[in-house]
Amino acid sequence: MAGNNDVMKGNPPGILLIRSMRGKDWSLKTYKYVVLLITFIAYTSYHASRKPSSIVKSVLHPHPFLNITVSNPWPMGPVFLKNETLGPIDLFHSKKKGWEPFNDEDGTSKLGEIDVAFLACYSIGMYVAGHLGDSLDLRLFLTTGMIGSGIFVGLFGMGYFWKIHAFWFYLLMQMVAGLFQATGWPSVVAVIGNWFGKRKRGLIMGIWNAHTSVGNISGSLMAAGVLEHGWGWSFIVPGAFIFFAGIIVYLLLPAYPEDVGFPCPNRPSSVEDLSVTNDEEAQTVKENMVENGHDNVRRHGSGNRRSVGLLDACLIPGVIPFALCLFFSKLVAYTFLYWLPFYLSQTAIGGEYVSVKSAGNLSALFDVGGIVGGILAGHLSDKLDARATTAASFMYAAIPSMLLYRKYGSASKLMNILLMMIAGLFVNGPYALITTAVSADLGTHSSLRGDSRALATVTAIIDGTGSMGAALGPLLTGFLSTKGWDAVFIMLVVGALSAGLLLSRLVVSELSEKFSKQLPYGQHNSGGSASQPLLSDQK
Repeated sequence: MAGNNDVMKGNPPGILLIRSMRGKDWSLKTYKYVVLLITFIAYTSYHASRKPSSIVKSVLHPHPFLNITVSNPWPMGPVFLKNETLGPIDLFHSKKKGWEPFNDEDGTSKLGEIDVAFLACYSIGMYVAGHLGDSLDLRLFLTTGMIGSGIFVGLFGMGYFWKIHAFWFYLLMQMVAGLFQATGWPSVVAVIGNWFGKRKRGLIMGIWNAHTSVGNISGSLMAAGVLEHGWGWSFIVPGAFIFFAGIIVYLLLPAYPEDVGFPCPNRPSSVEDLSVTNDEEAQTVKENMVENGHDNVRRHGSGNRRSVGLLDACLIPGVIPFALCLFFSKLVAYTFLYWLPFYLSQTAIGGEYVSVKSAGNLSALFDVGGIVGGILAGHLSDKLDARATTAASFMYAAIPSMLLYRKYGSASKLMNILLMMIAGLFVNGPYALITTAVSADLGTHSSLRGDSRALATVTAIIDGTGSMGAALGPLLTGFLSTKGWDAVFIMLVVGALSAGLLLSRLVVSELSEKFSKQLPYGQHNSGGSASQPLLSDQK
């Protein structure tokens, strides 16, 4: 019986091999650690493969001031260099700088169009990918998306070696890559939601969500590190990273606890609380089910549940407000993701300009602040039991932090680093919270019945809507930056303010509920059911 269960399609081949070598299965706790690690690596590779386009912008369309040479590496020796020669393309001595077709006067607009092409396809593909993720084997679906992403990110870089100067080629490569990239986020959030219950979900997913910033940092370092050998390598290396990470997912990722014989913590059943009990008890129940032929756990594994339609998922309370909030939140976050290195290379910091490589390395510090912001937002939302209030507060705090960065970031090198990290903390905090804990909460909402699967679908609706904002922000930046960076920062402030205001009703609901709990018994509003916090039934 056990042997038959092992060949179920949801059981990864790498785990089968390890199980046969060990002679026994892993414990529930070990499986959870494995799932956290593999999904962390998976989405790190997704973000790393998105970063190269922001690093090479200043190579494809150099700033006229980049021929200024300065001495003394800043501020960390050879890590932040001020002057370098980028292989066959010498930014400082070539007669025609840049790379056709991006080195003309409308080069920044074309770069913005490349970004929006990727993000528009990513956003549209997200809605389809979410529904497919709830209908298909998540492990195989995620593997396909990662390998496809790696291939087309690499093909974009091959345009350098093949000496392609046709704009349509780069546009097409980004569009197809965007469609494959859409498989990532709904899938990994669904996997985490399947394995982990709601207890301390904000903190766990806040820490886990550091993969976004780690991916941005590693992508920046990889792309900048090989830039001197030609900008094509800046795409090929991250593309290879996500390709091989996809193979790891195929070999080792169990998408559902049921796929390896454990009950799902979000499924109502007589054994649903096993996820919070000790591993020995869970393992014993699992073995008894298999031995007695009662394979109830396995029946609900990959590909055997009913998925929820897009319309039904939209009707889950809170999905639409958080989706609209994320639209503006990602508009702000992705503008920094795609344009910060370019901004740094064009802005005199302490009276000096930094090189393209230095700007790419320096921009990674924004994501260091983002890691702290994601963890802090998740912890506070757990502690306060107020997801909307936490997200809105961070968005409001992002407004002064961005204005301070614009005004004083060029004053000195230390000030630029400090204000950049603070801005990253407040910008990425709510973005991380909404795309992780909030999406998982809503995807397992009590309005869903039985074994309906909505984790990937809800995540896709929220993040897909957010990705429309992510596409709009970089596109507008491509045009607004030609009029001056003050116009870009005004756009960012308006975006952050809009994100916070869209959560106002939910914030009032959460605060009203907390206030009513503090009133003496009998003084609660008799109509309190209308003001219950959005996620109160998730505890």
